[in-house]
Amino acid sequence: MNNSRNPNDKEVGVVGQISEPTVLNALNLARTGRVYDLDSKRWHHMPVAPEHPSFEILSYRTPLGLKNQGDVKWLTKDNEANLSVLSDIVIGGTHTGTHLDALSHVCCGPNEEWFGGYNAKQHIGDFGPLKSDASTIPPIITRGILIDIAGFQEVRALPSGYTITFEDIEGAIAKQGIEINRYDAVMIRTGYMSLWPDIDKSKAHAGAGIGLDTALILAELGIALAGSDTEGFERHPSADPKNPLPVHTEFLVKRGIHIMELVNLESLAEDRVYEFCFICLPLPICGATGSMARPIALV
Repeated sequence: MNNSRNPNDKEVGVVGQISEPTVLNALNLARTGRVYDLDSKRWHHMPVAPEHPSFEILSYRTPLGLKNQGDVKWLTKDNEANLSVLSDIVIGGTHTGTHLDALSHVCCGPNEEWFGGYNAKQHIGDFGPLKSDASTIPPIITRGILIDIAGFQEVRALPSGYTITFEDIEGAIAKQGIEINRYDAVMIRTGYMSLWPDIDKSKAHAGAGIGLDTALILAELGIALAGSDTEGFERHPSADPKNPLPVHTEFLVKRGIHIMELVNLESLAEDRVYEFCFICLPLPICGATGSMARPIALV
């Protein structure tokens, strides 16, 4: 895959190892031309995890304001068509809505290290991490699979704090007739998105996700990235009394496996689409610890 980066670049992680044959095999999964939008959308004051800033979109210039102020000369002089513009300003975290965690998003240990041996003392500037930021995440095209745990258990959504075991994973993929391959994008459905963004209804199903044992097996299978339909991906609260984010630590810090959160998997589940061409184009924002993205599934 021509992402202008060395696949052994320790800033990139496993997605940098996706090869041209893997991409072509993924594209061959698109047989009908149907596109599934996996994005959750973004809007003013949408729900976000409490550790991230609120999302704001505000009008910046308006037709009336431009006319009254008269400070944009090309809109006020020789403008018989009465042309005007609307513009806006967005303020919010890069972990808003459907997004990928950059490998610099989580650090741990006495030196606050993240993947590749980088650390907070040496590799953070005034405008974000200098290594493994969102600008290092390449365009991603690979085989995607949906593992519908809620569907497998025949519930609308898993209960709050439910730990998804690898036995759950095995049961779901056996029922669905698929398998996990190397460099897959593995999307795990808890059903949370069927109730989100209604906070009152969805809170009874918040925090379901995989545990560390399941994460270790998925990592050994060689997946390229993993995602789910929740804000935190892994089981919350953590079952590990010493680490509040053991799966993030294993995937991001130790393995270089990107995590995607708040992926809208409802349409895929409804149509029982379990294998697809997964395409994700992260926003390459320098210094960002995450990237808002609009992933799609082609079938």
